[in-house]
Order: sequence, then structure tokens, then C-alpha cells
Amino acid sequence: MNIDSLLLEKINNIKLQKRIKSSGKVKKFDGNIIFCDPFPAPIGSICFITDKMNNKIMSEIIGFNENHNMLAILDQNSNIVVGCEVELVDEGKLIEIDDSILGRVTDAFGRPLDEKPKLDMQDNWPLLGKIMNPLKRKPIKEPLDVGIRIINSLLTIGRGQRIGIVAGSGVGKSILLKMMSKFTDADVVVVGLIGERAREVGLMVEDLIENDSEKKITVVAVPADRSPLMRIRGANRATAIAEYFRNKNKNVLLIMDSLTRIAHAKREIGLSLGEQPTSKGYPPSVISMIPNLIERTGTADNGNGSITAFYTVLADADDTNDPVVDTARAILDGHIVLSRANAQLGIYPAVDVTNSVSRVMIDIVEENHLNSAVKFRSQVSQYLENKDLLLMGGYVQGQDKELDDAISMWPKIIDFISQKENETSNYKNSVNTLLDLYKK
Repeated sequence: MNIDSLLLEKINNIKLQKRIKSSGKVKKFDGNIIFCDPFPAPIGSICFITDKMNNKIMSEIIGFNENHNMLAILDQNSNIVVGCEVELVDEGKLIEIDDSILGRVTDAFGRPLDEKPKLDMQDNWPLLGKIMNPLKRKPIKEPLDVGIRIINSLLTIGRGQRIGIVAGSGVGKSILLKMMSKFTDADVVVVGLIGERAREVGLMVEDLIENDSEKKITVVAVPADRSPLMRIRGANRATAIAEYFRNKNKNVLLIMDSLTRIAHAKREIGLSLGEQPTSKGYPPSVISMIPNLIERTGTADNGNGSITAFYTVLADADDTNDPVVDTARAILDGHIVLSRANAQLGIYPAVDVTNSVSRVMIDIVEENHLNSAVKFRSQVSQYLENKDLLLMGGYVQGQDKELDDAISMWPKIIDFISQKENETSNYKNSVNTLLDLYKK
């Protein structure tokens, strides 16, 4: 098989839209960025570089100046030297998509990772989405059932809401995501596993795809060992898939794990391009990327579709004031904080009720539901604030009626919060269980 046949086969495998004849030669390579002869191509275009072993190395244009186009390598193990030919093959603006993506696991280019037949999708959608009129977006009016009691009842999520799951490592974040993916009543579930460990990706995919809901789930997986551009493209692809199904009037649940790894990938690219680092080494392009990605989700400006999005945000060393955490919290419609203290006590999901909030809950639930949720939060706060005093024996019952109520309710509160991984609690049952706690 000659080189042209190999090139065409590789192009077909990644479902590029068209081949464009334009080329140059490598002038400089610093290990991160390739500088080649200038040719007309927008940022994001896909190129192949023929290395000295005659392998076709995939790359993406990330910038240009008067003298050079700048590219970053998407493939690894390359043998690139000065003079290698660079060929533009696709502008990289569209992805191929249709209903056959459901039940499948793909990479950042739509290539199957699940050893099933190659996808032959007939429709397409812009990788970076379509601009919507903010004044025409539908309001959030209906709750979304995620199958988790504490979220359904105390942090009620609306269809089209964007939520951050803020957590350190090892506090049950992945289990929470799996539960939501399997138990939700959304029409379509899109899971983006971006920058996670390959072992974690394998376990998550195996659990999601081998259950009764697999025909409404699709997974885009780009592990941590892939290039930063692949990770960013994977995040954009997962979002584009969700947008496509929203455009078909579907209620979509988008789960992105994790926003922090996407920010790390963008940081690598920004620093390679010479951007000046700011807080914790993040350049300005990272802070601008996060709202651009998040604002693509939510309700539609035409039709009745919606994208309810959950973004996990890693709080390194449990620091909830990290720049990515702060930026995400400012743009999202609420956040769920997972507590290491709860996890150490064996309370799962380890949701920190007092520090978590859903900004749309007040608009979509009934008054008696809201009142019970407020009372539940108040009792959790009362108990935790006085826990040390109680353990030291410094409090005598009868001095504070509200604290007495919180103490007597604490075992029921723990039972209410706790939920096994294979146990589901739909929205109606979750709310009724909460209301029953405070029936007189």
C-alpha cells in the first residue's frame, strides 16, 4: 500500500469532511510547537505531517504569524525533523453525527474505542456549536430526575441547568456520576471522560455501557496520556453531540469529567504559545475558555430541547478557591460540594448539604418542598456547628429547642442522605421521603 493510500485510509478513519490541497514544510520544532511554511488555513484545521519514517502524524493548527503556521501534534511517538512535509487535510469545523452514536464509545475524532463496527454517520454538527440568542432561550421550568435522593430533594436540578460537582480526589465523584448516568430520566446521556486515568475510563465505560440504559448513552473518552489538543477537542466534541440531540428536541444530560483537566490542557497550549501565566500558572485563555464551553449548554433558543450539564471540578488538596473552581462557580447555575469528612464517615453520596446550592430550585419546586428542604439544611447546620460541644458533653438537652430537634433527627438525616450505588430514588419518591420527615 503506497503513502497516498495510507493517508486516505487514515483520513477516512477519523471521519474528516474533505481533503484540501495545501502544504508546507517544517522549519522549526521545539518539542511542543511545530513551525512550518505559511499556507491559508484557520485555527483548528487538521494537518498530516510526514515524518522521517514516512509515518503520517496528525496535528492541528493553533496559531500563525507573518512567517509561520504553528501546529501542535495530536499523535505521539513522532520522528519529526526540519523539512518534513505538512499537508492540510481538513478545516476541522464539523463532526459527523447521528443516532447511531448512542451506545458507543468514541475518541476525540469519533473513532470507535469499543471494538464495535466503524461508525458511518450521515449528519453533521459544528464542533464549536452554534451561537444562540440569549433573549430567546427558554426558561428553566421543569425538574430533571437524576435518581439520587439528596440531589432530587435538596438540590433539585432543572432541565437545562448547569451544575458543578466540586470535589477533591477519592470522595466518590465517579460513583456519583455513574449513578446519575444510569438512573436519570433524560432522553440522551452524553459522558465526556476527559483527561482521566485510563484505568478509571475503562471501569466507567464498562459500567455505563453494560446496563439497561446503554442505548441512550454515548461516551467520548480521551485519557490523560493524550495530547492537550485531543483533550480539548474531546470536550468540544462531547458538547457538540449534546447540542445535536438538543436540536432534535431531546432532553440531554451532559456529564463532563473533568473541567479541571480541560483547563490543564488549555494551560499547556497557552504557555506553549507564550501567554503569560497568572494565578496558579493559568493564562488568560483558560479563564475565557471555561464560560465559552459552559454557555453552549442549557436550554435552546428554538424548540423544546435542553442540555442539563454536570461539570466535575477537581479541588486540589480540597482547595475550593482554586481559579478554575472560582470561575466555574461564577458562571454555573449552582454547585454540589463533596465532603471528605462525609466520605471518611462512610456517608455516600458524600454531598456537603450546607455548602451546596442549586440556583434554580426555588423557581421549580412547590412551597412545601422548599420549606422542608430549608428545614433539613438548617438542622444539618445546627448539628454540625455544635458537634464538638456535644461530643465533649458540654450541652444539656432542653436549652435550645432547635438544636434538640436537630439531635433527635440526626439518625434519620444520615439515613436520608445515604444511598447505595445500585439503589435508585426517583424524583417523586425523593420529595415524598423528605416531606415525610417533617410530617406532624
